[in-house]
Amino acid sequence: MTAPLLDLRGVTALYGASQALFGVDLRVDAGGVTALMGRNGMGKTTTIRTICGLLPNRAGEIFLDGHEVSGLAPHRIARMGVGLVPEGRRCFAPLTVRENLIAAARPGPWDMTRVTGLFPRLGERMGQRAGTLSGGEQQMLAIGRALMTNPRLLILDEATEGLAPTVRAEIWAAIAALRRDAGLGILLVDKSLKELGGVADRGVILDKGRTVWAGSMSTLDAALAARWLGV
Repeated sequence: MTAPLLDLRGVTALYGASQALFGVDLRVDAGGVTALMGRNGMGKTTTIRTICGLLPNRAGEIFLDGHEVSGLAPHRIARMGVGLVPEGRRCFAPLTVRENLIAAARPGPWDMTRVTGLFPRLGERMGQRAGTLSGGEQQMLAIGRALMTNPRLLILDEATEGLAPTVRAEIWAAIAALRRDAGLGILLVDKSLKELGGVADRGVILDKGRTVWAGSMSTLDAALAARWLGV
């Protein structure tokens, strides 16, 4: 079996004295999409923060393309090929679209032309300040900015949260297109099982900071979804 691009084994994390993750296991294959699921507050964003080095991994192991990254500074992990689209978008509001895109750009196949091909709206707003864009346009910019770093692993945390249905459809179409990008692994957090099922190969469900289910999305049936994801 080919080694995964991202491999978490028994990852544990704390906020101060409070433990938030209790041995999380997760994998993302190169060229594959893994959906990270769970009710609110179950550890999804904490897992992402730990992968990116924003929160220390207290136990367990995190491998990126076979290299242990636990304990590395966030900027070093990013340079190893991790592109993060954080929850809430967090664009640089005073900067223009162009300035946001080039702020962390690295050489590779993803350049301005390719990003604006994926999101034509960004090409129409290159000189516009990010803070004046709509929420959907800011989300496109956040994804484009991450792609301009030419990552091997793209992490999207609630990429369609709070967006209008038409914009959500555009974002999902872009994610489906990215899935066809050979070699790019995607870790995707979202609440929409229908859309996740259309793009993700594998799924992982967290409950109270623990991995309670992992497998092919085709095996996530209604009973499992109701048990771990229902209100």
